[in-house]
Amino acid sequence: MTRPLDGITVVSLEHAIAAPFCTRQLADLGARVIKVERPGVGDFARAYDTRVKGLASHFVWTNRSKESLTLDLKQPLAIEALMQLLEKADVLVQNLAPGAAARMGLSFEALQAAHPRLIVCDISGYGDDGPYRDKKAYDLLIQSEAGFLSVTGTPEAPSKAGNSVADIAAGMYAYTSILSALLLRGKTGQGSHIDVSMLESLAEWMNYPMYYAFDGAPPPPRTAASHASIYPYGPFQAGDGGTVMLGLQNEREWKVFCEVVLQDEALATDPRFDANAKRNENRAALTALILAVFGALTTEQVVARLDEAQIANARMNDMAGLWAHPQLKARDRWVNVGSPAGDIPALLPPGRTNAYEYRMDPVPAVGQHTESILHELGYGDAAVAALRGAGAI
Repeated sequence: MTRPLDGITVVSLEHAIAAPFCTRQLADLGARVIKVERPGVGDFARAYDTRVKGLASHFVWTNRSKESLTLDLKQPLAIEALMQLLEKADVLVQNLAPGAAARMGLSFEALQAAHPRLIVCDISGYGDDGPYRDKKAYDLLIQSEAGFLSVTGTPEAPSKAGNSVADIAAGMYAYTSILSALLLRGKTGQGSHIDVSMLESLAEWMNYPMYYAFDGAPPPPRTAASHASIYPYGPFQAGDGGTVMLGLQNEREWKVFCEVVLQDEALATDPRFDANAKRNENRAALTALILAVFGALTTEQVVARLDEAQIANARMNDMAGLWAHPQLKARDRWVNVGSPAGDIPALLPPGRTNAYEYRMDPVPAVGQHTESILHELGYGDAAVAALRGAGAI
């Protein structure tokens, strides 16, 4: 079956997470993604750890279904090869250091005349202009700048997200922006420039706490795994030591929660708790009442009562629990993909469709496709050997 991006070629000067996550999703939809890496070492994310059969966990997640082309972009011969590659490309993605791509003649302005249909997507920490343009940006730093740390954690200690949430946000907006640009090109015939910043991406995700603190109002407090403004909503311990997550969204659910789960119908109309704002104000008292009931029950019994009341709940899984999650298994979400270390399991992309199958090709070794891509561009064996001898590939 035809995939949405079959026939689209993406060239990416990428490292770390934001750009690779963007382009991997384009590859999922059928795009040919040519990943340009440094000769020898490749993307530095390849060396983050060795947790997946000797390969890096971040790298195998964000780089399947790509071709690896090594080019030393400090050398004119390598730049020449890249320019030839761009003649056939639909999209150029880059998240190099601020200003690096422009210095190599790879800005949208420099490329537009020769490549009017080319879509150029720049991903950076703070964007192409403004006073922060040249600042280095890493995921944790952007979490801090975007206020994420100020609302995450406990009252005593702010906490970062357990994954690269700022990189992921930027990668997602780059991905969707490129899809939009391809649709627009289909109407106008013209490429366009996309400028995605990690700060703006994560700031978009911070709009709820921003509006909560509108016009100088106090921001949401850090409440660990509990919700900052809805209660009860968060983790509660059962008598056997297990933890159950539960969440109430409205007054109807609060009434049923009191009747079926806490088995105390009168509590529903207690003036301390008869509205969410009141429950939020009187958390300590309500927590004590809930834990007194849950303390006499096992985790399974608590879950059974919550399910009977149709109150949303979940177990607090660890990574082993997620690997073995019965819902993922039942929906056949796991497949194997190749890699330099052999087959590894991978989750299919979210969004099951009956129209096509996602592309789930191997994770490439450094420079695995260099010679084949250069031959495709018209380089003969002698020319490839000369590039290799010069250290350009």
